Amino acid sequence: MSHSAVVTAKKPGSLHGGSLPKWSPWAIAGASVVLGIGIGLIAGLDSRVQWGLIAAILFLVLTFALATKVEGKRQAKDRIATALVWVAFLLAVVPLASLVWETVKRGVKVLDVYFLTHSMGVVADTEVGGGAYAAILGSLEQVGLATLIGAPIGVFTAIYLVEYGRGKLAKAITFFVDVMTGIPSIVAGLFILSIMLIFDMQPFGFAGSLALAILMMPVVVRSTEEMLKLVPNELREASLALGVPKWRTILKVVLPTAIGGITTGIMLSVARIAGETAPVLLLVFGNPFINANPFEGAQASLPLFIYQQYANSAGSEAAYDRAWAASLTLIAFVMILNLLARGIARWKAPKTGR
Repeated sequence: MSHSAVVTAKKPGSLHGGSLPKWSPWAIAGASVVLGIGIGLIAGLDSRVQWGLIAAILFLVLTFALATKVEGKRQAKDRIATALVWVAFLLAVVPLASLVWETVKRGVKVLDVYFLTHSMGVVADTEVGGGAYAAILGSLEQVGLATLIGAPIGVFTAIYLVEYGRGKLAKAITFFVDVMTGIPSIVAGLFILSIMLIFDMQPFGFAGSLALAILMMPVVVRSTEEMLKLVPNELREASLALGVPKWRTILKVVLPTAIGGITTGIMLSVARIAGETAPVLLLVFGNPFINANPFEGAQASLPLFIYQQYANSAGSEAAYDRAWAASLTLIAFVMILNLLARGIARWKAPKTGR
């Protein structure tokens, strides 16, 4: 009998130790929550955030201690890494869920058909009534125009950098895209404002669209660039080998393959600019009346409407409620955009045969 056979016979199943049951993480989490609340109450801590942090620490400690005792240190390290991932996930999701819940709870008070179809007009900010129709219309027009400007420029820039970009020009474009990614929104607004002052122009909606397009372009370039890089080179080479010109290969092969990610990136950039307040405050100026022409006169927008209502809500419950209702409307607008992006991505995704 060989030496390895003797070792195996002496230590049968030596690679398999004890293991915690599948339900153990849930039991540990429940015990950690109970202990966290108990410690918080005993210590006189009123904040539920503090209770949650104590429970998270207890969850990690108990997971490591039990896993070490039952399964050994090696498996305990694996479990503690998994537990850290879950704790980080909850720390990210809980504030988001709390924000959405608080917005829905406060926003539904006045969010109805009347609110969505009427504007402030002659209604004072401290009075009951009025709505956000002018702000919704202004936001749709300003964000729509910004998308029409920023999305094509961003996509074409990304195509150049991935498919054609070589040398100093491509490096310079990449550098400026990186710089523009970190530009504060107020700087983009000041840039457009300086141009308006040179030509003695008054605030109007399209000026806000230009600033939003500046903020949008670097996000579109970066996301589109990454999606184009994920397209396998074999597809390009196969198309070029068949004698298809490069521009047609990009149009018919590369873009359809990456259209899902490109669309998602554009929608994410739209979601980012939809909530910008500083450029709109500088360039659009706000208007309680309906102005459907973004190329003439001051215009309202949802972020600016929220700011104005909240700023004037001192001693006025009506303005406070309108600010929350407009916030809920803005969240719903962004959510609808993301759902549309996912629908378009699935619709335009390349079909693979079985």
